Amino acid sequence: MNRRINLLATFFLFLTYACAPKEDIEFKGIRNVEVRLGNNNSPELLAQAFFYNPNTVGMTLKEIHVDVLVNGKSSAEVRQKMKLKISPRSDFMVPLEATLSLKELGLVDAIKNLLGGKKYEIQYIGFVRVHAWHYRKSSG
Repeated sequence: MNRRINLLATFFLFLTYACAPKEDIEFKGIRNVEVRLGNNNSPELLAQAFFYNPNTVGMTLKEIHVDVLVNGKSSAEVRQKMKLKISPRSDFMVPLEATLSLKELGLVDAIKNLLGGKKYEIQYIGFVRVHAWHYRKSSG
């Protein structure tokens, strides 16, 4: 009886390891960046983040955490919880939406520059959290 339980436990451990993602999700880039005035007259940053799942198992994207830096200053946070199905060995896209902090950019300068079309250097720093079967992993 003990041998059967040990064999069954070993099988489930092997199955869990074999189905676990072996590689991190790959970040491919940000596209379609747009800044617009939101409902409360604060500038909103809209973009699409593109990723690739190099693993042979499908996953579910559970969370995305991104800090948005404008000209080197922290200006927004994206904290999205979701249940996005990711196919094995496939590209996928996650829409990003964040309200920019006018305090960090300088209120008068930010409004003047946003309306005037000034170019900004925008950086995205963060990670995604995925779930495959009973295995959770963060990539960043």
